[in-house]
Amino acid sequence: MKGEQGKEESSARSRPQLRTGGDQPVDPEDLVRLSGREPTPERVEEARKQLEEHGAAAVERYLP
Repeated sequence: MKGEQGKEESSARSRPQLRTGGDQPVDPEDLVRLSGREPTPERVEEARKQLEEHGAAAVERYLP
């Protein structure tokens, strides 16, 4: 039995960990780049306002 448990633990460690990105902070420059535009001071400021108002949900406008 112990051998089987060790096999399962080893298999779980070797699998890639899927991430949605929601567990990481998004900065305003990231948000501008998600929109497909180059970051400029004006765009970064607008993105900062969007993040303040909508939080991480602001990212969902650009990602499926």
